[in-house]
Amino acid sequence: MMSEDPETPATNLDDEDFPAYTMGRAAELLGATPGFLRSLDEAKLITPQRSDGGHRRYSRYQLRLAARARELVDNGTSLEAACRIIILEDQLAEAMRINAELSASDEEG
Repeated sequence: MMSEDPETPATNLDDEDFPAYTMGRAAELLGATPGFLRSLDEAKLITPQRSDGGHRRYSRYQLRLAARARELVDNGTSLEAACRIIILEDQLAEAMRINAELSASDEEG
């Protein structure tokens, strides 16, 4: 997926944290409303960066979290519970990644 800013250096294309998507484009990609994205910001699940003009800009990582929230909410989970689930899933994935790195370094040493 290409960045919406044609002057973005190519190195940003692989950066999942680069804020490449406007709120409108992010909502379109997710099949959600801008209001849904604002609610995720209010719930502190994702905090988009702001452009110089103050417009919200989302990264691919944030869009993945928003897509997961949309999936949970569409299946009947409250927004608050969905955000908590996603935060816990993210923390678990990070802990597992760190554990795998530590296990690999123990095997090498």
